[in-house]
Order: sequence, then structure tokens, then C-alpha cells
Amino acid sequence: MRSRLKVTGIVQGVGFRPFVYRIAIGNNLKGYVKNVGDGTVEIEVEGSRVDIEKFVLELFSKKPPLAKIEKVERADFEDHIGYGFFTVLKSDFEEKESASLIPPDIGICDECSRELFDPTNRRYRYHFITCTNCGPRFTIIECFPYDRHNTSMIDFPMCNLCAEEYSNPLDRRFHAETIACPHCGPSLMLLDRYGSVVEGDPIKLSASFIDEGKILAIKGVGGFHIALSAYDDAAILKLRRWKGREQKPFAVMAKDIGTAKKFAYVDEIEEKILLSPFKPIVLLNMKEDSNISRFVNPGLHNIGVMLPYAGVHLLLFSESKTDVLIMTSGNLPSEPIIVDEKDAVRSFSGIVDYYLVHNRRILHRCDDSVIRKVDDTLCFIRRSRGFVPEPLPVKGVVDVIALGGEENVAGCVVSHNKMYLTQYIGDVENIETLEYLKSALKRMMKLTACKPKAVAHDLHPTFNTTVYAKELSGQLNVPNVSVQHHHAHIASVMAEHGLESTIGIAVDGFGYGLDGNAWGGEILFCEKERFERVGHLEEHPYLGGDLAAKYPARMVFSILYKTGLIDLWLKSNSQKFHHGSKEIEFLKLQLESGNYILTSSFGRVLDAVSTLLNVCDIRTYEGEPAIKLESFAKKAAGHYIIKPIIDDDTLLTTPLLENVIENLGRVPAVELAYAAEEYLAHGVAEIAVEKAREYGVDNISLSGGVAYNEHISKTIRRIVDSNNIKLYRNVYAPAGDGCVSLGQAYLVGKWMLE
Repeated sequence: MRSRLKVTGIVQGVGFRPFVYRIAIGNNLKGYVKNVGDGTVEIEVEGSRVDIEKFVLELFSKKPPLAKIEKVERADFEDHIGYGFFTVLKSDFEEKESASLIPPDIGICDECSRELFDPTNRRYRYHFITCTNCGPRFTIIECFPYDRHNTSMIDFPMCNLCAEEYSNPLDRRFHAETIACPHCGPSLMLLDRYGSVVEGDPIKLSASFIDEGKILAIKGVGGFHIALSAYDDAAILKLRRWKGREQKPFAVMAKDIGTAKKFAYVDEIEEKILLSPFKPIVLLNMKEDSNISRFVNPGLHNIGVMLPYAGVHLLLFSESKTDVLIMTSGNLPSEPIIVDEKDAVRSFSGIVDYYLVHNRRILHRCDDSVIRKVDDTLCFIRRSRGFVPEPLPVKGVVDVIALGGEENVAGCVVSHNKMYLTQYIGDVENIETLEYLKSALKRMMKLTACKPKAVAHDLHPTFNTTVYAKELSGQLNVPNVSVQHHHAHIASVMAEHGLESTIGIAVDGFGYGLDGNAWGGEILFCEKERFERVGHLEEHPYLGGDLAAKYPARMVFSILYKTGLIDLWLKSNSQKFHHGSKEIEFLKLQLESGNYILTSSFGRVLDAVSTLLNVCDIRTYEGEPAIKLESFAKKAAGHYIIKPIIDDDTLLTTPLLENVIENLGRVPAVELAYAAEEYLAHGVAEIAVEKAREYGVDNISLSGGVAYNEHISKTIRRIVDSNNIKLYRNVYAPAGDGCVSLGQAYLVGKWMLE
């Protein structure tokens, strides 16, 4: 009997062919296996029916840990070709329409880690040690099939020993496209601040410089990191001044899991994801006695931690006395991560002392992924290295492209009923990041053979993504379709969980509303074809737009303006306005003239409470006042409660601020912070539950940046659960604006099908 199989999934670049070879030999089969240019694997086997059936079962039951089989197409034949043995054929180089999946970058495996420090191993202390189970994929692949000549490893011809391992089906490095050794692979260099080579061992020198308080730029898998000691106040403050990053927290890399546990609490779920092959940054709660510099994460209760995921990281820690390093993305403010050493030397000249670089090209930049456990669920804050471009399978959508919003952008490509989020792009307010989005989408379209029928974008008319969507739709000769921001948020949850309809709680800082106002605290009834705004937070004047987001005292002013409390508060708080009393007078005139838009933003109310309680008076990074309010509220016992006031499907927030200001000095500020979060969460959940009953919907969906708040998320879930309604949230995509393109693509992909 003879069988031909086409295997679809993550089956290239994950050791699938050597695995097939081993189980074919083990089942007495002859034939071949090869990679195909559409990302699939083709197998043909000859043998007895019993042996072939066992082989097919083992394809699923014994597959490599990083492989994911989506589908196996099989054709059986009675005739025999007469294969003499089983072999691994050269790949089919012809590019074809892809229905398969691209492997992500994988952190160094345990076996390679052991070999790295084994003096008897020929790759002892070789920084680019990899095998079929680990190493870069997405950042170095140019096109299918995943073979060395289609990656940046083409620049490094294999030596005889590497070629022997590469050709041996029983070797762990059989067809490992990143295979290399000190004799034939990429090399490390240490450069000074002027770009000149520093003589000596690059690793040992780099480690000693970090111990001395120097700042290094390290070229990694998907781009540069800026690295320095997480204990060195002076070096950290120097970096903050250079980046203009007064308060935004830095991520750190701990030497190992034991080191991480010395300064942060790590539960079983968090430990598992930290140690996983994907090696993301995980937000962990800090221990009170931590000796990490207070300038790493000012005013926060948590810290972003990752573990070493490349040989160079392990080697640095082995030589350094410093067991925790700041490892922040190597980029200029609001620009993409840098991938080239010449650009790095030019861009970082004002801050970096030395550059630890390698000579392998990074074809596609990719930041570290960031994950946080919220209400016992792992949630992406940033979905990038280690996870991209694994897709979300869906049904009933045509090929489309979606561009997202303006901040924390990731694009989305739909192809062959799969939704592919690009790597994290960032804020596309400047041309450099917008160009990064364009190139990431173009590449994803090529790899997935997307033939778009439409381009989806945000409703906001002046977003760079909206402008580009119209330009791109013209180039592709397809329509461009706008999607309201919060509808997209909830649609992303619907796409992830296959929901036909839902009541959505969309809570964030800003989204352009159908009425031209600034939405952000929304209860929506959503179906695939339409949505209806069925509830929201009380609307208030949005004085100055972005200025109201940067200076939350403006929101306090607009909310309390018509109450008897505003003058009392202004007496001791006028300094919270950027231009003091002059600004206050201007705002009064603006309110009296009616020259403003309204906002129902959940985030802006949290900001207002934050400044009322003197937690944060100015936003220096996205969400800062609300994020610091969460850290502040965690100290509360939760005994003080403010009952939500709902009027005609609107959660009133003026009474909330009145209560807070009236109780300042009488109730501990931390209790007021906790009560404010509880009030808002309880209120939106109550409206959502009522609307679920009214519309006959048995589920509620939660999305938006506020969903990362542990207390708020738990409260919403508690209220929903107590009413026997199922709560869904983002799992595949970030709950923040990183999911917007997914929701846009899902809706427009459905609309265009109809």
C-alpha cells in the first residue's frame, strides 16, 4: 500500500521532517518527506496497511513539541513506486499559495543550554547555539519553504562538521536551518561608542562593563536591547534623562527563575510561562523588600520580568556579578526597535557606552512580548516575539487587511480563514513607525498569500492608519471600510470565541464615537452585522482632547464644574494645571462657550480620581495615572464602598468624584481609590447584565485597556458570574488597542462575504 499525505500547520522549522523520518523508519516504511513552498510538508510512504495506519497515528501522538498540525490530507494507492528506503528530499522551492503557518522565534532549549556550558562540546560558549527545537524563525525567514537559503543564515556556509549534523536524520540538528558553530557561524563583536572594535572577549568585557555601571546596546534576536544593571540608580536615571522617559517602567531580565523569585512573587501559572519556550516578559508583583532600584518601575506594584532566551544572555550572566539587568527595547522615543548596528551607533551615541553586536542580519524586527496574569487568565499586553505569527483560525471570512488604530498598533491579515496579527508595531503617529506597519503588513501578506477583498480601518478620520488605508485600498483596487473603535474591541473577543452575538463592555481611554465624541466607557450590543450603543459612562466635556489626557486635573475640572465643590478643590490644586490660574480661566470660558466635545471615557475618570488623590498629576506615558491608581488601591482593605448610581443606562460619574472629594481626609486615600475602581466596575457590569437579559444574550465580552486592571476585571467577572452569565475576554490578542485590527478584520471579513 502507498499513501501520500499533505500536512498543514506549524510544520516547517520545528524539527518535523526528522521526526517523520524517525517514525517512518520505526514503522518499516519507505518513501520520502519534503518541505513545500506553501509552508506544508509532503510525505509519501509505502508499506503494509497496518504500519501506515500506525505511522499516521504517531504523526499526531508523537509530534515535536513546537509543531502544530492543523490538517492532514491523505490519498491512498494500491500500487507501489518501489522506494528502496525512506529519505528526506530537498524542498520544493516553488512558492505557492500558503495555507500553512509560519513558526515563531523560540527561546534556547534546555539541551542547547547544557551544551553551551559543557567544555567537551564543540559549541562550548558559542553564543548562537541552536537546534531544531529552538532559535529564531520568524525574524530571519524571507519566504517559504523554511530552508537555509531562504533565511539570513545563507550568509554563513556550513563547515564540514555542521553539514554532517545537518544531513544526519538521527541528529538533533538535522535540517536545523540556524545550525552554526564557532568555525562557520555568526560571530560577536564589541564596539565602543564610536563604532570601533574593542579587542578581547566580547562577553567577558561586556559583563565587566555592566558591573561597572556602563550602558550597553545588545543586538539580539529581533532587534537591539539597551542593557544595564537594574540596581544602579545613576545609570538608570541617566537612561531616563536621555530617553525623556521620566516614569515609564523598564522591563528586566533575571539570571534565572530563582533570581526572579528573590524580588517578585511568582505563582505556578507565571512560572510556567516564564520558563516556556516563548520567554515573554511577564508582569509580576514586586516583593516589599526587593533591592531592585526604585527607578526601574516608579510608583508601581509590579515589574516586567523575562528570563534569558538566547545563548548570549546566558553567557553574559555567567560572567557578570549582576543578576538582574534592565533590558529595554533599543529604539528612539516613538520609533521602531533598531536592528542594524550602524543605525544603533548613530542613534544611541548620547547614552550607550558599548555595543555588543553580531553579524547575522535581522530581516524583520520583533519586540519582546508582554504578558500579565489578570483574574487567573494570561493576557497579552504586547503580542510579538515567540507568538507571532501564529494565527487565529476562524470560519466564514474573506481575505482582508486591517490596520488598527493609532496607539499600540498591530496590523491584521486574513488569509485562508486564518487571522494573522503582525508583531507589535507601536504608536503610528510618526512616519518611521507607520513605515514599519506598512512593511510588516506587506510581508505578512506575502507569507500568507493573502488576496485582500477590502482594507479595514478605524472610524477616526485623521488617524495615520485611516489615511494609509485609503491609499492602500486604491493601490489594491478594493474598498476601504471603517469600523468604530469599541465595536472592533468587542468583535475581537467574538472572533476569538466564535460568538454570534454578545453584550460588550469596552473600557479604555479613547475611541472615536459615531457621534464624533470621545467614547471609552461603552456597553454595546454586538452582532456580526451591526452594533448598538446600549449604555455608557456619564459624558463630560473633554477639554483640550489630548491635553485632558496628559493633565487629568482638566477632567476633574470638567466633571466638578457645575457642582459646589470645584472652587474648594481649586484653592489648593491650581498647580496641577500646566499654566496655573490662566489655564483655569481659559477652561471656564471654554465650558461657558460650549466649544468642546464630550467624553464617556472610563480611563479619563480613573485619571481624574488619580489626581484627586494626589497619586499622579501628569501622564508621561500611556495610562500612567490609572496604572498608578491601581498600584495605590492594592494597599486598601476594601471596606469603604460607594454604591453605583445608574440613570437611564448611564453610569453617573459626577457623584463618584463628589464622594471622593467630600471624604478626603476622613477616609484613607487608598480606600477611596479602591472604592472608585469598584464603583466603576460594578456599574458597567450591572448595566451589561441588564442588557444581556433585555436582548436575550447569554454572554458578556470584556475588552479595552482597562481590562488589564486586576481589581476592575475581577469585579466585573464577579457580577457577571453571580448572574449566571458567561464572561469572555481577549486571550489570543491583547485586550488593549493591539486587538483592534483583529476586530476590524473579523467584521469586514464577514461583511464582504455577504
